[in-house]
Amino acid sequence: MSAHLDTLAQLLAERFGERVSVRSALGELTLTVPAADYLAVATTLRDDADLAFEQLIDLCGVDYEGYKDGAYEGPRFAAVSHLMSVSKNWRLRLKTFATDDDFPCVASVNGVWSSANWFEREAFDMYGIIFEGHEDLRRILTDYGFIGHPMRKDFPVSGHVEMRYDPEQRRVVYQPVTIEPREITPRVIREDNYGGL
Repeated sequence: MSAHLDTLAQLLAERFGERVSVRSALGELTLTVPAADYLAVATTLRDDADLAFEQLIDLCGVDYEGYKDGAYEGPRFAAVSHLMSVSKNWRLRLKTFATDDDFPCVASVNGVWSSANWFEREAFDMYGIIFEGHEDLRRILTDYGFIGHPMRKDFPVSGHVEMRYDPEQRRVVYQPVTIEPREITPRVIREDNYGGL
């Protein structure tokens, strides 16, 4: 880890102590926070003069179902934010897990960083993660009547409903999916140095 990231890791450990986990991998720091402390930690990350994470670059949902070939036994859904401090010139990944897999819910950081607004709506739409305290949490990418959350690992690849234009009715119609499942050819793994490569 570089001296710059080492300084940030020490600051994070001093500010938050045992209630968070700081991990370094591939030259990046990840701060994992319990859902109960998520909003308070995010506010401190922004307001603390030594940390000064004044900008949220991205926020996304993650579905850990099937992670590590099914060996993972932790919470299924997480909200992951990427933060940047322009004044300190460092970046941080902030991660929190929803405690209930059937009704994933974490606090909204839209009041801390206003750029989280559409990102949280996208994570809600695609993964079904509820951001408690978000003032306008509604779908952003799927149709109004869409049922389900398409980025969840258990959502069928072909979906449940298809949409097409019907020239006789002169309008768009919705109908159950008519796509036939096809057999996928398994990936062939060749031995080392195959074909002189």
